[in-house]
Amino acid sequence: MKFGLFMYCTIGRRGELEGGMAGQDNTLYQRMLDEIAQYARFADAAGYFGFGHPEHHLQIEGFEISNDPCLMAMHLGRHTEKMKVITCGFVSTANNPLQTAEKIATLDHMLGGRFGVGLVRGYQARWVENYKVKPELTAVGPWNAKSAADDLNREYFAEFVDVVVRALKEPMLTHRGKFWNFPPEGFVNPHDHPVYYDYGEGVAEDMRVDAVGIAPRPLQDEIPLYGGFSQSLTTAKFWARYKGRPIILSGNTEFLELLWSEWTEEAKRHGHDVAPGDQACWGGIMVCAETDAKAMALYEDMAWFWKTWATPFGQGVPELLVGSPDTLNQRIEEISKAVPIKEAFLLIPQGLHPPEQLLDSLDLFARKVMPNHG
Repeated sequence: MKFGLFMYCTIGRRGELEGGMAGQDNTLYQRMLDEIAQYARFADAAGYFGFGHPEHHLQIEGFEISNDPCLMAMHLGRHTEKMKVITCGFVSTANNPLQTAEKIATLDHMLGGRFGVGLVRGYQARWVENYKVKPELTAVGPWNAKSAADDLNREYFAEFVDVVVRALKEPMLTHRGKFWNFPPEGFVNPHDHPVYYDYGEGVAEDMRVDAVGIAPRPLQDEIPLYGGFSQSLTTAKFWARYKGRPIILSGNTEFLELLWSEWTEEAKRHGHDVAPGDQACWGGIMVCAETDAKAMALYEDMAWFWKTWATPFGQGVPELLVGSPDTLNQRIEEISKAVPIKEAFLLIPQGLHPPEQLLDSLDLFARKVMPNHG
């Protein structure tokens, strides 16, 4: 089992967030970037396999100030040499899928093949409404679950993922869908340019464009594909057709066993070879300390963060990997007996904890837990 980190790009400590408008404090943002760099360098040296982050915008409150996913990916890449940077992920409702594929391929090169990517539907309505690429789309959550808006978002997402995956794998692409057409139907380039048809493909001599391709092609033969945080069998089965692995932050072993099984059967239906651990990734909030009591005390600020920020979005509390090394070893062993796990993601209280506390937790986990599950 390999362990990676995931952060929300929280800009400050609890008191600083409670002070209001922390996201617009330039000093706090610079400190956050410096601290993230410290964690990335340490994790790279300590043997963590990857470092993940989301995409969210307009975060004036500073709870999740992750902004452009490409820029944060390159910031992490700048401070690491071995581990993967995992953007999880590009929000479909706010991105053009062809351009997203191009960005993914470019990041893969700039990171030397150390890139993994997730694609997600978008659940924070305030910024999605300002950034969305199609006026009929909305963010999704418990407030509109199983509604027409939810169904439309899911239908759009399926087309978005299909375009991204095909553009990454196929040299030239022609797509005709409900939401996107690449290239636009009947498009004729308005001026003659012989380079297009002499040295490229997809453009006829009359300048009619019938196919497009991204450049560059990805560096990796197959970029690791993740489904973002999920607790849905429907979502898991969707990702199985692409060999994408949802990240499941749950300790419910019955649910995990069912999801792993459903993913496996769906993947086989799409002709994929399935090895143990291919089905999904697991994880939870991680705070490691010398004793359970100390870890729980350190967890208090993260518990406040979750109740204050995540709960109103309808998100349940994830699996808590909070405790001493012995406690965490025992819990990870319990889960790994229920389902095979190749990769586990540790959601860390970045921003909320000062570097000395967070680095102590990461160091203790790397020395006392990771070696027992390799």
